[in-house]
Amino acid sequence: MFASLRARNEWKFFGILPLAGGALAIAWWVVLVLRGILPAVFAVVMGALVGAIQRGAPLAEPLTAMGITFVLLQVLSPLHQVLGSNLGSRTAAWLYDRLTDACVRPPGMGHLEDPKLTSDLTMARDFDLGISGPPLDISMGFIASGLVELIGGIACAVILFGFAWWAPLVLAGAWLATHWLLRESGVWRDRTTEVVREAERHADYSFRLAVDPPAAKELRVFGLAPWTIDRFRAHRHKLHDLRWQATRLRERPVLWSLLIVLAANLVVFAALADAAASGALPLGQVVTYASAAVTTSMIAFGGLSWALDGAAAPADAVLRLQHDMDVAGELVRGARNAATMPAREVRCRDVTFAYPSGGGNVLEHFDLTIPAGSSLAIVGVNGAGKTTLAKLLCRLYDPQCGSIEVDGVDVRELDIVEWRSRITAVFQDFTRFELTLRDNVAPSGAPDDVIRAALEDAGASSLAELDTVLAKGYQGGTDLSGGQWQRVALARALCAVRQGAGLVLLDEPTAQLDVRGEAEIFSRVLAATRKATTILISHRFSTVRQADRICVLEEGHVIEMGSHAELMARGGRYRTLFELQASRFDTHGAEEGEVSLDA
Repeated sequence: MFASLRARNEWKFFGILPLAGGALAIAWWVVLVLRGILPAVFAVVMGALVGAIQRGAPLAEPLTAMGITFVLLQVLSPLHQVLGSNLGSRTAAWLYDRLTDACVRPPGMGHLEDPKLTSDLTMARDFDLGISGPPLDISMGFIASGLVELIGGIACAVILFGFAWWAPLVLAGAWLATHWLLRESGVWRDRTTEVVREAERHADYSFRLAVDPPAAKELRVFGLAPWTIDRFRAHRHKLHDLRWQATRLRERPVLWSLLIVLAANLVVFAALADAAASGALPLGQVVTYASAAVTTSMIAFGGLSWALDGAAAPADAVLRLQHDMDVAGELVRGARNAATMPAREVRCRDVTFAYPSGGGNVLEHFDLTIPAGSSLAIVGVNGAGKTTLAKLLCRLYDPQCGSIEVDGVDVRELDIVEWRSRITAVFQDFTRFELTLRDNVAPSGAPDDVIRAALEDAGASSLAELDTVLAKGYQGGTDLSGGQWQRVALARALCAVRQGAGLVLLDEPTAQLDVRGEAEIFSRVLAATRKATTILISHRFSTVRQADRICVLEEGHVIEMGSHAELMARGGRYRTLFELQASRFDTHGAEEGEVSLDA
């Protein structure tokens, strides 16, 4: 039974409070208990006052006790609200700290692309934004109210033992029965089912389509604004309907609850009336027991609430993610020195790899050798495995079979941090940091002369001053075009090369530049990385032809390999794709239209 209790989300949530708030959590619980027992204390002192008046005894002590109790009743509630708000904020911060750590700590990135973790990650990420419920600093007030009422009802029921042993059992049992009869409205169990989470994800996605800038152009150009609004409303209404079904009161259980509670109160109050009429109970005691009997009804309205469910489920999701993400994102951790690598070659030996989301092998029995200090261009249709190969080289994933070797050493035997210090990369979906130009080019720091040289190599020397923030939302900040941002991302990679990186991965690094701009940039990159090993992934043949060798991937296999001249002379797949793309240019070399390798 205790193990089952410890497994409940509510238990886990309350266990988090002292970890997040420490002394604040202790104060919150102390005030909560005081608030819970004060109604029972008030019933006792009110009876004592009435008894003193009846006996003609001095009233100073009972009046003082009643005054103190009354003041505490008025003062502790707002004090508790402040404590709860601060404790809720600290707990939310604690959970976000754990979520951030869980996302960043694993050396791989499988945990961020595993569909099995999507629901928990969505809930944990957005739980305090007011999307699926009130923020935690507000929820703590609702949680406290429910627990205060439950404690208050039980405390008043205990007082009734002074009247008759059976009275609290009958009355408290009746009020507790309402919880069992209305268990289908037990919101702490039914508001976070998979169906509810799915509706929440769809509603959140539609909302972000409407409010986030990236989708703004398409929504307007294609007239999708009404569609987006209708989609958001539909999913939000579905979410509300599901929660209503989980929380609404059912007619028959309500009727039974009313009958049981009415019968129990009639029995207890009839016995009190009979005792008072017969003189068996003094008037003061009658007042105390009658007040306690009335206040026992707080049991029905207290306990675990929807607010606790809304707070406990995300907390449980964060705790689960800490373990599940560690497992999904874990890689073999080697310890061998990676300094000066690669010095001879990078080799993929019989590599087979599939993503955790399924869909079959992206690479299968894949073999490729890249001599150190050379440049290799990789081309192929979408889904051929180009970007996957880059991720494996960066050790964002490990292959299920085979190995990637550097100078004859399996990369899994190398220290991950040290190996990654030897790599620099520009991915197609590179990050645009809302930081200064200096920090965008060298997030880990570098001398200004190295940063300026990297910007010059990338053709970005005149974009802005190094101290300019690359975001318009900041004082003196500026924004860049897509092509300018790509030059900044390239400068970041070239800065790493100047600081010692030996392997350069460029995954569609200049997709937002025109053909001439891309050719010019790649020429600069080859010149700046001539002592490094450079791998370029691109669909523009005007660029890849500059590489020492070109590799054509198809369905996870190398189908052609050689220089541009060799592959053209061979008349195979590369030549077909090259001529298809070349036909899109006019006689003056201007680009008429760009064709993807999917064509």
